[in-house]
Amino acid sequence: MTAVDLPAVPRVLIAEADPWSRDLLKQVLLNVRCDARLDVCADGQHAATLLGEKTYDLILADWELPGVDGLSLLRSVRQKRRSLPFILLSSRNDSASVREALPLAPTAYLTRPLNMESLTQRLQDLLLNEGESVYCEIPPLAPGMTLPAFLERRREVCDGAPLRVDVKAAVQRSLGPEGLDLKQLEDQVHSDPQITAVLIAAANSAGYHGTPVQTLPEALHKLVPGQSMNLILGLALKHNVVLGDPGLVAYAERHWQLSQDSADYARRLARMLELDHQRCYSACILHRLGDLALLRCLEDWRQGGGALDDQTIGESLDAFGAAYGSALRTRWRLPLELRQLIAGIYSLEGGVYSREAQVVNLAVQMARLTEHEGLEELAGSKTARLLKVGLPELTRVRKA
Repeated sequence: MTAVDLPAVPRVLIAEADPWSRDLLKQVLLNVRCDARLDVCADGQHAATLLGEKTYDLILADWELPGVDGLSLLRSVRQKRRSLPFILLSSRNDSASVREALPLAPTAYLTRPLNMESLTQRLQDLLLNEGESVYCEIPPLAPGMTLPAFLERRREVCDGAPLRVDVKAAVQRSLGPEGLDLKQLEDQVHSDPQITAVLIAAANSAGYHGTPVQTLPEALHKLVPGQSMNLILGLALKHNVVLGDPGLVAYAERHWQLSQDSADYARRLARMLELDHQRCYSACILHRLGDLALLRCLEDWRQGGGALDDQTIGESLDAFGAAYGSALRTRWRLPLELRQLIAGIYSLEGGVYSREAQVVNLAVQMARLTEHEGLEELAGSKTARLLKVGLPELTRVRKA
């Protein structure tokens, strides 16, 4: 593809088995050409079927696709269209694999973890003329669309919460002479519910096996460092990850602070009781993920031309916040044990709950108290009695 024959609107096929890598590739590509017509698939047979049905301007395919692998797809494409841009992605960086792929003339052979800047530059070279950029307007709301109908429709497809952390700055501060410092990266992003949820979900995806990952430190150590960095940076490419409406920002700040205070209290309580403080922290930092995701969707509503005020925001959170959280945790396949722990934050009725669930429940109750409210009533609660935690212990946790 040359500058003289670039399509007005390119059609691109992305074939990648891992759902989080697939989403990352999609976001990087749309950041270059927001108007691109995308087909996305998870296996080689589906990709082969699409290649037989449609004409593409660019293909990105993983060598390790199930069914028909990416190299076989490249071989098939080269038999028909020698010049079709084809970027082959692979975890294989050995010389034998490179020698096997090169005779089929891939436009690029990129090994994992991907270099995001290099990938972006290659996509720009393939999809844009020199100096060109593409602007995509935000589509207006459909005529007659109501806010409840809009939020109901978006619940199953929303992209999660806005970002609390400046991810580019966080990654930059975590890079040292020896590469990415995982402990430093954890320190930079541990307060961000969206980053925590995405990394935990990615570490439990189809490409990773073993004991379910339930905390950010576990996720960072299970993922390849470069993959963690790419996933975090990829979040910054998504639509409306930074809220623009002051009212929405104010609500987001309150939910972020509640999550942070709850998580800090839960960690201190769990350590005091010699329980799993990492899991307790994780559950609390994630328990407002749905409310935050809803705020991001309300930003979409506003940008599409919908009216928004403080009362509307509050009513929407009351009506849809919990449902958004449940939908996200299920769709992202967060571990059942972690979801059950988060559920303990909201209710300890009608079942037998672990001591960790009692800890997170008590921690959130503490976080909801105003600075003028004492701890006496909380110290006499059923949860505190079950944990055998009294006023002196709660006072120490609050003041720590």
